Amino acid sequence: MANERVGGIIEVKINGGLQKAKGNFTYNLGVPKREMVVGSDSVHGYKEMPQAPRIEGVITDRGDLDVKGLLSTVAATVTLSLANGKIIVLRDAVFTGDGDITTEEGEIAAMFSGSSADEVR
Repeated sequence: MANERVGGIIEVKINGGLQKAKGNFTYNLGVPKREMVVGSDSVHGYKEMPQAPRIEGVITDRGDLDVKGLLSTVAATVTLSLANGKIIVLRDAVFTGDGDITTEEGEIAAMFSGSSADEVR
């Protein structure tokens, strides 16, 4: 349908606490990555390598945000609610970003990787 919303407003929560999500977030459900195995004579098949599921994007710093606590996050549940109605749930998540924060707009580059992720509709 042409009038179906597929992007735009999102919501990010860490252990149920709503964050100020900014911009474009990316997620990976942790499905194994496939790569072709090529010999000198032909394609022999493919291999699979595991990937860690993750959610990443930019969070706006705010006066009451415990930044050190955010950067030290372990064993968390991170949810990403999408404009199309899907909810991505990342379990046993740890903060795996660099911890870089900008001062001009108070941006925190946040990356969380976990043990499993599900797409809820």
